Amino acid sequence: MVKVISLSEEAYKRLKKIKNKRSFSELVLYLTANKKNRDLLSFFGKWPGTKEELDKIEGIISNDRKNIKFKEMYKKTFGKLFIRKS
Repeated sequence: MVKVISLSEEAYKRLKKIKNKRSFSELVLYLTANKKNRDLLSFFGKWPGTKEELDKIEGIISNDRKNIKFKEMYKKTFGKLFIRKS
């Protein structure tokens, strides 16, 4: 069954901008779906910012990963509980 709905011009433009190749019906179903059980892959490629912002964030994360001291962090977190004696 088909239903006719009315949208403001602004609402129509926003939906049209994000629908990509989906129909408007598919888009409404997608946007109103239960988000709790969404697959993590459904977020792939969804960065809303610019490429420059993403590159900056990735650089910060990469730098942090290089500088982190895992052994020290592990000792602080778990203490002597899990540290093996050599």
